[in-house]
Amino acid sequence: MDKRSIAIYTNEDRYSEETTSNLIAKLEAAGYAVTRELTEDVVLLICIGGDGTTLRAIHSYDFPEVPIVGINTGHLGFFQEIRPDQVEDFIEDFKAGRYTLQPITAVQAEVETADERFLYKGINEIVVRGSNAYSTHLNISIGDSFIEKFSGDGVLIATSTGSTAYNYSLGGSIVDPRLKLLQATPIAPMNTTAYRSFTSSILLPPDLELVIEPENERHHETRIINDGNEHMFIDVKRIRVELSDTVTKLVRFESYDFWNKVKTKFL
Repeated sequence: MDKRSIAIYTNEDRYSEETTSNLIAKLEAAGYAVTRELTEDVVLLICIGGDGTTLRAIHSYDFPEVPIVGINTGHLGFFQEIRPDQVEDFIEDFKAGRYTLQPITAVQAEVETADERFLYKGINEIVVRGSNAYSTHLNISIGDSFIEKFSGDGVLIATSTGSTAYNYSLGGSIVDPRLKLLQATPIAPMNTTAYRSFTSSILLPPDLELVIEPENERHHETRIINDGNEHMFIDVKRIRVELSDTVTKLVRFESYDFWNKVKTKFL
């Protein structure tokens, strides 16, 4: 019987490299082949680092179908399930099948210009902003209903999983990742006699899309940022943001408790 393979993705931090070397030795001793590529026989992708490392891995491998687990050598570690000193227990539990898979539905933005359409996906969020030098003005609709003309720095649309990332820094709500929804959070909204914008998050059910039409009368740029990856456009006609059909699966073990993690990370 051929060995099952496990792929490893790591950052270049010294601690992560030391953890990787230790992990490879223990995986090979347990009968697994270790690779840096996602071949057909790979049964698990291990990301060693922080949350940013896991996000980079997901985008680098184009939202892989193989389950993902993280070993935390970074700071916050919401994606990460394992500490470096728990590697042996992790291998034993994985081999024995003592784990569940947590599905994460990506958010996607379809950007329509005068000539083309572009599609971007994010695990945490999609951000729509103007240039750094100017406020942006966005006509926002939910489904077929026009909501408002937003004025400010921009709007962030987060998944439940991304609620504890940039969204939380903006004052958005923490959402249990088992809930399938989108959260639209304003970025530095303007509220004056000239401009009125919503100042709190809006929660959307999974079957509704958010439609954003930038006002481009001055031909200012529009920036689309998906999980920190930035794309710039001029004269965007429309941006449709909704939950994607793409699902990423995170490995969770019996000890995983989202709200306990929230307490230990934020309180």
